[in-house]
Amino acid sequence: MKSDRLLSILLLLQTRGRVPARELAERLEVSVRTIYRDVEALSTTGVPVYAERGRHGGIELLAGFRTDVTGLTADESRALFVLAAQGAHAALGLDAALGSALRKVMAALPAPHRPAAEVTSRRVLVDATRWKGGPQPAVHLDVLQDAVFADRRLRLRYRHSGDQEARTYTVDPYGLVSKAGVWYLVADRRGRPRLFRADRVRSATVLDDAVRRRTGVELADAWEVLRRQVEERPGGIDVTVRVRRDRLDLFLRLMASSLVSLPETETETEAQAADEGRAEGGWATVRLSLGVVGEARQLLQFSDRVEVVSPPEVRDELARAAVSVTALYQRVG
Repeated sequence: MKSDRLLSILLLLQTRGRVPARELAERLEVSVRTIYRDVEALSTTGVPVYAERGRHGGIELLAGFRTDVTGLTADESRALFVLAAQGAHAALGLDAALGSALRKVMAALPAPHRPAAEVTSRRVLVDATRWKGGPQPAVHLDVLQDAVFADRRLRLRYRHSGDQEARTYTVDPYGLVSKAGVWYLVADRRGRPRLFRADRVRSATVLDDAVRRRTGVELADAWEVLRRQVEERPGGIDVTVRVRRDRLDLFLRLMASSLVSLPETETETEAQAADEGRAEGGWATVRLSLGVVGEARQLLQFSDRVEVVSPPEVRDELARAAVSVTALYQRVG
């Protein structure tokens, strides 16, 4: 609706200052011509907005102009109070600021929307941490935040998984990302995107040099590239396994990141047998993709409830592991 778009333009200008017309058009998914018409409409209602054309031009509000209107709908008001992972705000030192901000937003909400927003804050809780994740190492984000917000380069002492010693890197940070309770620093190293787990950073120093990010690349862009590299990493080993049906649900949860295909839907007879506890001998076939043969050792946690069908090298790896475990516990003295 045009009224929503006009309010969006007003709030964007109020928070951003001068904004190019093309950027407003892209964000609101309309043409530049429509943006200029909207600016004219705002001006006729008494909003002191003006446009400057040219290379460094844009649309801007008259200096000092503010409006207290929020323009929030009922759903938008409720959405503000469903905030992901309070732990993320705590790690950034923003828990107190978040609580204060929400109180101010509540006071500014239109009166009819306040009850729904207040109920939402008491009825919906988002916890992004995993079950039984175990103790997490301390993560100190202060220095990383300083570099990100000051647009300065970083010197890191960083220990990669599997390495005994930390390595030194000079990087150009884009920002911080929290994924499933784990913080990552997204940065360029020598002009290429890299991902650094914050809990593996042994030390960090903010340098005096200004950050050297690639032109036109934002945090979301760099994160998308890195996320795809992790999720679509080639060269996996295809593994076919048979899983006892009484352990299938647990297996699918624990091995979710390695699943290639789900098992076939069980027939009504099989489902009934499982409900009656008679599916002890039933098996389901599942395909996995593992990075290296050694990763198959994690399947030993399922004991004899999981059998590797193929490939032979994975079966051999598990057989060797089983022999080693047996020898360990049969050792005398």
